[in-house]
Amino acid sequence: MGLCDARTVIITGAGGGLGRAYALACGAEGANVVVNDIRREAAEAVCAEIRAAGGTALASDDDITQLATAQRIVDAAVAAFGEVHALVNNAGICRDRMFVSLTEADWDDVMRVHLRGHFCLANLLARRWRDAAKAGQKIDARIINTSSGAGLQGSVGQSNYAAAKAGIAALTLVQAAELGRYGITANALAPAARTGMTEQVFADMMKAPSDGFDYYDPANVAPLVVWLASAESAHVNGRMFEAAGGMISMADGWRTGPKSDKGARWQPAELGAAVGDLLARATAPQAVYGA
Repeated sequence: MGLCDARTVIITGAGGGLGRAYALACGAEGANVVVNDIRREAAEAVCAEIRAAGGTALASDDDITQLATAQRIVDAAVAAFGEVHALVNNAGICRDRMFVSLTEADWDDVMRVHLRGHFCLANLLARRWRDAAKAGQKIDARIINTSSGAGLQGSVGQSNYAAAKAGIAALTLVQAAELGRYGITANALAPAARTGMTEQVFADMMKAPSDGFDYYDPANVAPLVVWLASAESAHVNGRMFEAAGGMISMADGWRTGPKSDKGARWQPAELGAAVGDLLARATAPQAVYGA
């Protein structure tokens, strides 16, 4: 028996890197895997690997950033497997530059793939699951989003990527709050692994060792994704996980910190001392990556 037996999982950006690792791991645990990637040959190759290991998979190269084409992914999954139980929003791109060097295209492309890409499939599936729940069906569904350490702490040279990933973290909180009543959970992870997006920036740090444990192997993150996609994770909602190597942690997000309440309107000249007091009592933020 696999952890995801009889569950259908759509994984975006699954033709390589982390997405491929997730697809292989979900397939090994009994899931019907929809491997979505804009590179059709890459998606087909991952499906072939899953089938060779005895699993079930379907390839898709439809665009995740448009509702009409995202609907085709859902329709194909339902036609092949009857229902969808989990969505892993993994696809992403980088257009790294210092903030003052960013172009409109650098900004818009990253927002489109990350934020629109996280919206379209999740919106379509959430509607489907909500309607089924309202019709009396028992729903046990999962949305698994992908943020990043850059989205949680910021990253020099990646303001567009960091902003998109921070948006995904907030999106996850709202999805969890709104959709939990229908049997849908939404969680996110910030993985650290060797992929096509990281190999140029972190090539030396993340290169595979000649022997021993390969800390940055994408396969190290996959077990957490499998578990989150399974029925076992139904009690976990609105959480942000960080995962790298053999480490998993639960991120502690923005929360109201030290307060100073005058009980009346502040005067501008009073705020220097008030803010100084708050700074003295506040926990220092984690450093921005690369700072």
